[in-house]
Amino acid sequence: MKTDSPYDRGDIHINKNDKVLEIGPGHNPTYRSNVIAEKFIDTNYHRCGDVKIYPHQTFVHADGENLPFKDKEFDYVICNQVLEHVEHPEAFIKELCRIARRGYIETPSLLGEYLFPKKSHKWVILDIDNKLVFYEKNKMPGNYENDYGELFLNYLPFQSLPYKLLWLTEGDITLNRYEWKEEVEILVNPEDEYYSSFFLNKWNREMVEKLYPRRSALTEMKKMIQALFYILKNKFKSRFSNHRNPVTLSEYIKTHEVVR
Repeated sequence: MKTDSPYDRGDIHINKNDKVLEIGPGHNPTYRSNVIAEKFIDTNYHRCGDVKIYPHQTFVHADGENLPFKDKEFDYVICNQVLEHVEHPEAFIKELCRIARRGYIETPSLLGEYLFPKKSHKWVILDIDNKLVFYEKNKMPGNYENDYGELFLNYLPFQSLPYKLLWLTEGDITLNRYEWKEEVEILVNPEDEYYSSFFLNKWNREMVEKLYPRRSALTEMKKMIQALFYILKNKFKSRFSNHRNPVTLSEYIKTHEVVR
């Protein structure tokens, strides 16, 4: 079940002694992860750069739909910007729940996919009633060809404080951020009009307020202050961090074994 909507991977609930798996981080692995699993190591079609790994991590070449791990081998699994690419989301998520007790899933939302689409994305995803609802992009109306990611992903997050605050206080506009335990509820290409209408029809006010409920002025102010504090905390952490930089896969295999 869904337990929280963290700001991002830096805000997830991992205990000190948890064993953490990360699936498909590509060029941007999470430092806290103990094990990295990647399916595609010879092509960057599904990511923005070459695979990178921190020296302390174990690298496993594996398919997320058929992972070579025991049941509940991990305390936590991170799956960031991956599910929109997969062939069979039900099988993939079943594996996540099999091998880990808890986890974090992040994907573009419907509006996020519209603003910064990728040809490698097969699915458009919304979090409705704490369910991850998948709809095939090629079955949807609208233009998913114009990519504004350079502005919304690569420029504004680093140049505009108001945009950073918007990203944190209203992050669900462009992202699905889904922390879970035990199991993940999903629907794939739902025929039920209640769910399919969010993907196929014009949104009315009732639909908008379902996805983005109204908040009081006090709640708005609290969220703004919390977001600003989170930004400042991360600035401080990054400035004084002594983490080593991740290395490329070719550098990694000079001193480590790749598990297959």
